[in-house]
Amino acid sequence: MSDTKELDLPTKKASFSKSGLAFLLAFCFALGAFASGWQLGSGQTVDGQSANLFKFFSNNEPVASAEEASLDEFWRVWDLLDEKFATGSSTVDITSEEKLRGAIDGLVGAYGDPYTVYLPPTEATTFDENISGNFSGVGMEVGIRDSLVTVIAPLPDTPAEQSGIISGDVIVRIDDVSTEGMRIDEAVKLIRGEKGTVVNLQVFREGETEFLDIPVTRDTINIPTVETELIDGTFFISLYSFNAVAEVKIAEALQEYLNSDADKLVLDLRDNPGGFLQSAVSIASYFLPAGKVVVKEQFGESAKDDVFRSRGRQIQLFNPENLVVLVNNGSASASEILSGALHDHEVATIIGTQTFGKGSVQELVKLDNGSSLKVTVARWLTPNGVSISEGGLTPDIVINRTPAERFAEEDPQKEAAIKFLNGEEVVSETLVDQLSGVEDELRSGE
Repeated sequence: MSDTKELDLPTKKASFSKSGLAFLLAFCFALGAFASGWQLGSGQTVDGQSANLFKFFSNNEPVASAEEASLDEFWRVWDLLDEKFATGSSTVDITSEEKLRGAIDGLVGAYGDPYTVYLPPTEATTFDENISGNFSGVGMEVGIRDSLVTVIAPLPDTPAEQSGIISGDVIVRIDDVSTEGMRIDEAVKLIRGEKGTVVNLQVFREGETEFLDIPVTRDTINIPTVETELIDGTFFISLYSFNAVAEVKIAEALQEYLNSDADKLVLDLRDNPGGFLQSAVSIASYFLPAGKVVVKEQFGESAKDDVFRSRGRQIQLFNPENLVVLVNNGSASASEILSGALHDHEVATIIGTQTFGKGSVQELVKLDNGSSLKVTVARWLTPNGVSISEGGLTPDIVINRTPAERFAEEDPQKEAAIKFLNGEEVVSETLVDQLSGVEDELRSGE
């Protein structure tokens, strides 16, 4: 009889909650609106009233919010525009429906949240195609950081990666259009396009003195999920996406690890922009005992937090001496959830650089006229209550990897993980910098 350990592999068809809301993270689009949490709404409010926003602007009777806001000024401006606006050579007649959509878009924009977006019917259809996987693009995830359109991660073996795009690049122009003040959905719409066409991206990259102009040829994107390798007795599992098959692929990779001679494991989540929340919880269950908190969803002062717990599929006892998680500024959303859970429960050492800091949940509400509202409804907290949205997660050991090292295929973060697991001392670069500063001060005082 073989003493090889066997995992209970999940079924090939990923199962998700069939209750009113299905909790989802960011879908790995070929070029997506970036890793975020999703709930698919039914288009109904809590009290059963229709969520059709066009009814809010109906002329039947004034509508007031809980703060007794009056719409008198809105209708006054509406009437003034109808009465006085003169169509010129550079403008066209606008329909009442277009006016309403513009008003809704302004209302949504007033919340100042880049992930809360109104999608008119055409954009809503495109979004549905994105999440079903029927699209082409350049193969990267983007998000908003400091009000700038920023690359979270180029996906492996995609046009974006092959063209030299790296995590942290700030996109300042898309073709001839400035991204200043641009929303994520607007940037996505401009960058996506037909296979074989070219989009020109002008980017700012830290350390460069000039903007970089990078042409990228769009293509059909095949997103990888998991890769494994064994290096000097250390087993590496690279997870690129928390998609619908991630749990199955991780289970297979962990079985491969158990069948190997390795007793040390590295889970590489670098440049992983996220995916299904269920995948993050299920994968955490292979490392944590049953019942341990994986992540908390904080809905606000008036609603009770949701707590997601480990399902108890733990394959062995992990600790910070035999398990390392690699992260960088391209690790976002579900990657941050999994990293935070393993760190807070003291089963892993985190090595790399600061994560992206995407920790909000969106609900997608279908409206009656074919449009949709994507609205932020909650924020994620690690088991110890750390808000992922507030600057991301800080590794236990900070090891940087420069763009030059990336292009030269040098990987000091991976090397640091191997050294650490082999019992060698690995000093965090932040500490090195501090010690260097002290030495400089001492020299200046001599």
